Amino acid sequence: MSRGDQEIREGLLTELARELRQFTGLGASYFRAASARSGMNVTDMQVLDILANGEPLTAGQLADLTGLTTGAITGMINRLEEGGFVLRERDPNDGRRVIVRLAPGKEDSQALSPLFASIGAGWKELAAQYDDEQLSMLLGFLKQSNELTRREIIRLREAPADDEENVAPELGGILSGRLIIPNGVAKITLHADRNISQLYQARFEGTPPDVKTKEGVVTIRYPRRLWMLGMGEGVADVTLNAAIPWAITIRGGVSGITADLGNLTLTGLEVKGGMSMIHLTLPEPTGVVPIQISGAASDIQVRRPLGVAAKVHLQGWVSTFIFDEQMFGNVGNDARLQSANFQASMPYYDIEVNSSASMVTITTAE
Repeated sequence: MSRGDQEIREGLLTELARELRQFTGLGASYFRAASARSGMNVTDMQVLDILANGEPLTAGQLADLTGLTTGAITGMINRLEEGGFVLRERDPNDGRRVIVRLAPGKEDSQALSPLFASIGAGWKELAAQYDDEQLSMLLGFLKQSNELTRREIIRLREAPADDEENVAPELGGILSGRLIIPNGVAKITLHADRNISQLYQARFEGTPPDVKTKEGVVTIRYPRRLWMLGMGEGVADVTLNAAIPWAITIRGGVSGITADLGNLTLTGLEVKGGMSMIHLTLPEPTGVVPIQISGAASDIQVRRPLGVAAKVHLQGWVSTFIFDEQMFGNVGNDARLQSANFQASMPYYDIEVNSSASMVTITTAE
């Protein structure tokens, strides 16, 4: 692409971003004008429109999308329910949750339809100028734009006010570290490096987490509400300073974990919650190091250095279990094994797998 073409493209992208911001602002203004004409509260109308254009949601999910507190959204739902606009029901997929849906026949209620009929007709007339391929492209862009906006709404509500809290501190006089990820993240990759000056380094993609650091404890917390809304797409790449020993705790469900901890002093590792894949490369132990893995999984691989002993306690149920040179099928309940070179007086890994999994492999690195 020539410099001139690049300048044209950058100009088009800038103008597109400006028009999208104006589109968002005009949409909010339209709701205010429509609510004034109908006599309805603007947020009441917004909730009805959200429910009319999507799946039933919980009160918490509606609070997230409207920016209201849970107390305010509860009062609103009570008001709309008394007016016959919405119904509260038990979630058929989770009896512990209560969901809110439009009352039957309210999708085209007299309160909303006349207010959106004119602009709807205008959109339809505008869309008639485009062929099917162009309409598919526009539809795809709008769907992705709407999902991006939903993510940003949650990010603005959940992100810490002071971004400086997410700056990794220097190692300084910290003598040991602990990494805690208390709730779900789509994918996490862990490394260890002695050549960094900070306590840790991290790179995040997708939904940004809230990162807190205090006295060597690093807590990376993703918003729970994102998972409730099906938007838990966070990807974390974390490097720990290998000059100090670390304990690691990951809970709440992870799509994939890859941890290459070959030069770390590891004092313990716990992974709890459902996951698709977990691959661990462990360092030389300096004593008895507990490794605890629990929750449903598809593929679990734990590799330790050659010559390092291990003791394994397998609970739950595993279709295929490989331990060093041995392979077992349909193993579960209370299986206990130890490596051929196991000596209780020597450093070793004490591995407990309390999980239902397709395959578990615990072996030494080649």
